[in-house]
Amino acid sequence: MSTILIVEDEAAIASFIAKGLESAGFTTETADNGTEGAARATSGAVDLVILDLGLPDIDGFQVLQRVRQAIPTLPVIILTARSSVPDTVAGLESGADDYMPKPFSFEELLARVRLRLRPAASSDAMVLTHGGLSLDVRTRRASVGNREIELTAREFALAEAFLRNPGEVLSRERLLADVWGFDFDPGSNVVEVYVRYLRRKIGAGYFLTVRGQGYRLA
Repeated sequence: MSTILIVEDEAAIASFIAKGLESAGFTTETADNGTEGAARATSGAVDLVILDLGLPDIDGFQVLQRVRQAIPTLPVIILTARSSVPDTVAGLESGADDYMPKPFSFEELLARVRLRLRPAASSDAMVLTHGGLSLDVRTRRASVGNREIELTAREFALAEAFLRNPGEVLSRERLLADVWGFDFDPGSNVVEVYVRYLRRKIGAGYFLTVRGQGYRLA
């Protein structure tokens, strides 16, 4: 079970995130200032950090710097009200793995947390390619040839599942578990719906239906 540290000085937001993550099967810790957050993040006892930039003592960039010096591979997702392009670039260049502006969708945050906690996300190449389709796992950008495509967090996670298993038939049950989590309704047609979304955005020829078994990346 992964432990996630939430460094956030607004108690209501910290509690909201913690409750959501715990209901998804994670263990959480919280810190309401940068000094405590940096200490907990570098203790070796957490698997991922959700970090606010606007903290009351030292700011999130300083916390991130301390984390990167101590544990370079620890995933860090910045969550902040600062949504300008310069702040986004500064956060990523400082070593953050992802950046989400407030207000945010918890579903998207959860998808990004799960993505960063996958072993492949830290050990494999950051850019996955197959037949002209390219996914940049770090920046969450997708393209076909020279055409960039906008994908939602869930669409991106589904496309990544296919690209990490090229040519393999993936059952809808496996896709539900990998992309939506085991707690998702197994009777839902959400996999079929999202495969249709990917076919519209990326191309119908990429995602083949294998009757009675699932789907395969062509």
